[in-house]
Amino acid sequence: MRTGPGPAARYGWPVSKPAHPTLAQIVAILDSLYPPGLAEAWDAVGLVVGDPSAQVKRVALAVDPVRSAIEEAIAWQADLLVVHHPLLLRPVHSVAATTFKGAIIHRLIQAGCALYTAHTNADSAQGGVADGLSNAIGLEDLHPLVPAPQGQPGEGLGRVGLISPTMPLAQFAQRVASALPPTRHGVRVAGDLEGDVGRVAVVAGAGDSLFDAVRSADVDCYVTADLRHHPASEARERAEFDGGGRPYLVDVSHSASEWPWLAGAAVRLEQAVSDLGARVVTTVSRVVADPWDARFGDTPPDRGGET
Repeated sequence: MRTGPGPAARYGWPVSKPAHPTLAQIVAILDSLYPPGLAEAWDAVGLVVGDPSAQVKRVALAVDPVRSAIEEAIAWQADLLVVHHPLLLRPVHSVAATTFKGAIIHRLIQAGCALYTAHTNADSAQGGVADGLSNAIGLEDLHPLVPAPQGQPGEGLGRVGLISPTMPLAQFAQRVASALPPTRHGVRVAGDLEGDVGRVAVVAGAGDSLFDAVRSADVDCYVTADLRHHPASEARERAEFDGGGRPYLVDVSHSASEWPWLAGAAVRLEQAVSDLGARVVTTVSRVVADPWDARFGDTPPDRGGET
């Protein structure tokens, strides 16, 4: 016997459901998939632009709210653009079209395209950004690297999983490169290229603040983005000092590490709407959000030692 409200009531759906949901109903679904309560205290997530009563037929998804991704969504006639990174993370005093962010907001409003952000809440949620990267590179038996303090099982920052069978670091890094969108950043590797990789930690986006958790997880390799010189150098020195040289490091483009989540988010959104007797169409942006246009001087460094 059902004791609680059905899915239609949970998302505010009327008894007689329209062919397409309202923006408010889409936001309710997204908030259930990527609970805002999982977001970091400093973050800014949720609806940024849009009329909650507007009907939503088409939803585009992208990593960044950059102008090219927005123009792509508008050209596709999207009613909503779902992004990972916030457009307005820090407070602003004006959204006049004389500023580049104000111009973006005006463009979205004029085109009738809403904007929704799922950032650190999507990082920690089950089926979120961390799971997207882990699944893309073939990790199994996943669990959070840093479990959410008050979250459900499976929620938290990063993931730890297994590669089966184990493989050399060089082969694993190539596997990562093949799974992600190509960027000028490429995939950088630190460690013994012939060393075996079987247990892996991943953090999509910038992850050099979590080295303590990575070491505690006893992994062979850490896949993340935006590794800065000093944290990475100290991590490698400590790994060599402690013996074994692990964890190895695989550093990828920030945007590329978060892109695999989009396809899964699109499927989950379509399914949730379909379960309620309505429908939306989704598309995943192919815009490369990595800001770098070229790379020069990629030659093996001289590590010193005997000649």
